[in-house]
Amino acid sequence: MLFQFIYDEDLAQASYLIGCQAAGEAIAVDPRRDVDTYLRLAEHHGLRLSAVTETHIHADYQSGSRELAERSGATLYLSDEGDADWKYGFPGEKLVHGSEIQLGKIRIQAVHTPGHTPEHLSFLVTDGAATDRPGFFLTGDFVFVGDVGRPDLLDEAAGFVDTRFGGARQLFASLRDHFLTLPDYVQVWPAHGAGSACGKALGAVPLTTVGYERQVGWWSRMVREGDLEGFTSALLEGQPDAPLYFGRMKRTNKLGPALLGQRPPLRAFNPAELRGRVNADLTLLDTRPVAEHRADHVPGALFVPEGKKFATNASFAVDPDADARPIVVLAQDQSQASWMRDRLAWTGIDNVVGYVPSLEGLTAGPLPLVTPGELARIPDALVLDVRTANEHRAGRIPGAMQLDVGRLAFRADQVPADRPVVVHCQNGNRAAVAASILRARGRTDVRELEGSYQGWVEAGCPSVPAEL
Repeated sequence: MLFQFIYDEDLAQASYLIGCQAAGEAIAVDPRRDVDTYLRLAEHHGLRLSAVTETHIHADYQSGSRELAERSGATLYLSDEGDADWKYGFPGEKLVHGSEIQLGKIRIQAVHTPGHTPEHLSFLVTDGAATDRPGFFLTGDFVFVGDVGRPDLLDEAAGFVDTRFGGARQLFASLRDHFLTLPDYVQVWPAHGAGSACGKALGAVPLTTVGYERQVGWWSRMVREGDLEGFTSALLEGQPDAPLYFGRMKRTNKLGPALLGQRPPLRAFNPAELRGRVNADLTLLDTRPVAEHRADHVPGALFVPEGKKFATNASFAVDPDADARPIVVLAQDQSQASWMRDRLAWTGIDNVVGYVPSLEGLTAGPLPLVTPGELARIPDALVLDVRTANEHRAGRIPGAMQLDVGRLAFRADQVPADRPVVVHCQNGNRAAVAASILRARGRTDVRELEGSYQGWVEAGCPSVPAEL
């Protein structure tokens, strides 16, 4: 049996390619939209991709299942569990609790594990060439390394009301009936790792076992002792802010992500072609390092630095539902621009039309920074903390307003328009993204705190701890 773990640090997302070499067949589980990754891997191992599936309707990234099935000719399998609100809106073979997918000697059994979402499936994998007992459990957002999937995302990001409590009850039952009943040796391979907002304490290692989680999982004793109330309270407490683009992902992944097909090369623009158009009839993504962006900015451009969190930062800054303007990225060449386009598609940002290799003639000088010592001398300044609520509670600048950068673009009207705004995060990168969002929406007096919160603390300025 071939078992290939495919991980992306940007979205902290895992997908899998499982193959039977004897039959020459493979299945992809929870694929991203860069489907060539899975096609190349299958070809490399001499396998034909015959099946594609996913554990649930994802909220944090645009699923590649439909795209991959279309490109490869593989059969697409989708959950048919959950009520009418959680039925997929595009064709696929239906899976329910107990359904099986057979790939040569490999058996993949669907297990309905609701809680994170009502339709959620996990997959027990048995390598029939070696044993008749399952050895691997692909748990999606059901069980993570050191944590379990949060049940409140439907409330936090998808517009539902108080579904968290029913989700917690379902998750409790799923853990009791479909996880703790498995042998200790079964390997657990989840869909996310540390850094994902789909849980609050995800581990940074890729896998665990049923036995390990039974012994050390914070939830295990409560589930084994039947303490639903204690489990629910502990589960819901301290969950991180859910980025509001999650709601769009839920909707599009349910209805069916747009098929991208073979995408054409991106057009190369020269800077002169963009004069007067930035934040008018097109969106420019400034992808430089933060220091270069601050030293000589482009008015109206969104700042989305190229790097490990490029797709994540872009999902905070760009809402294609509200803004359908074509996007041009700053990239040195076609190859880098295509890399950016692929990653933007991971969160459903599909309207990238070209790239510009230089910003010559478009920039307008440095952006305003405020030192910690200068902050008190700005009349009526609003300090905007764009860190998570948990970071804010752990220590904050007195009087600061907290609004996570992942929510700012969707709730910018909550930031008072009649006051100068000084933005900060922990060390400055998120603050630069957030400040560009506000400026692109017409806010004229937006500054950034030099050194952000870390600089504030190092300067010896007062902070308010969580307990006060």
